[in-house]
Amino acid sequence: MKFWLLDLWLAMRSVLRQGRRTLIAVAAVSFGVIAMILASGFIEWLMRGMRESTIESQLGHIQIVRPGFIERGTSDPFGFVMDGEQKAFDAVRSSPGVRVVAPRLTFNGLASRGENTLTFSAQGVSPPAEAVLSKSIRIMRGRNLSSDQASEIIMGRGLAANLGADVGDTLVLLATTASGGINAVEAPVVGVFASVSKEFDDASLRVPIGLAQQLVRVNGAQQWLVLIDQTDNTDARMQELRAQLPADRLDLIPWYRLADFYNKTRELFSSQLDVVKLIILLIIVLSISNTLSMSVLERISEIGTCMALGLNRSRIRRIFLFEGVMLGVVGGGLGVAIGCLLAVLLSRVGIPLPPPPGMDEGFDGEILLTLPIVVQAFLIAVCSALVSSVYPAWKASRMNIVDALRQSR
Repeated sequence: MKFWLLDLWLAMRSVLRQGRRTLIAVAAVSFGVIAMILASGFIEWLMRGMRESTIESQLGHIQIVRPGFIERGTSDPFGFVMDGEQKAFDAVRSSPGVRVVAPRLTFNGLASRGENTLTFSAQGVSPPAEAVLSKSIRIMRGRNLSSDQASEIIMGRGLAANLGADVGDTLVLLATTASGGINAVEAPVVGVFASVSKEFDDASLRVPIGLAQQLVRVNGAQQWLVLIDQTDNTDARMQELRAQLPADRLDLIPWYRLADFYNKTRELFSSQLDVVKLIILLIIVLSISNTLSMSVLERISEIGTCMALGLNRSRIRRIFLFEGVMLGVVGGGLGVAIGCLLAVLLSRVGIPLPPPPGMDEGFDGEILLTLPIVVQAFLIAVCSALVSSVYPAWKASRMNIVDALRQSR
């Protein structure tokens, strides 16, 4: 043990003795760690925001539907209406960790105002539940829906602009009923909303679920969107709910099975981030490898003297490995400190971002710091420093004592 401590002390003295070269190596490692923390934190913030927005505006954490609705619900939307399941609905709503259960009834039709007529995609919703679930939908003008049985409409701002409608106007909604007939209702527009998706705003409107059931002449809803306490608890809560519900009549679908766009976007960003990490790792390896290789060339006589005094080859290797690890630890620690500080400052100031595809409003980005991001950046710095010191350490330990001593003459 005392030899390890002695070798560690010798390595530390060697690192401190070569101030300029050590500073360059530490700066390279720190730069790499800072870049990893900022890039990973920014992408994690984007993905988490996109995930929560997708859950809160479209999917919920868990969807409860009739078996087969996900595969065939688009072609036969009224064939999967959950009617007569009030007992199951109450059981879900009273389960631990469930914040809200929002029934939805989806249908399509024609909306008319005066001589203007456009197709729409509508959601019959429960306003009290959607007030908790749909936080990403912002009311731009007017107000939100008031109750399940009210006769009123809110519509996306794109649809409102194309139809020439605004708050206070009355629309005629025409839709096909569940039995194949035609039905129509009149209702005033009480609000115009905007969501994270311009495509959604250009074609969508919402009505109270009671009005939707009256229009398409069904009872019940096609989906129950369940919002739970935390997204990370989705699987656990789903297992608890599955044990309470009849599997032959009700199916539970987690949000990540439905969020195809989110999953593909996260996969794309993860691949890009892996490339960035690889480039940074190569920078660290080349920097420290160059530093230690130059150190070996300058210390040939010193290495020969140490070996002549009794230091075996394994101890020589260990000293150089310790030097590489020290550079990684110091550079990684400094990079973590500076990276975290920069992340906090940038998050407070905000990073102006242009509107992403499908949106028409920009927003300010942030850097999300998580323990896995910080630990991973530090470990990559230390491990790459260790790997980069292997060859210089091996090269130093394989020197011939006589040739090394002759170098000093």
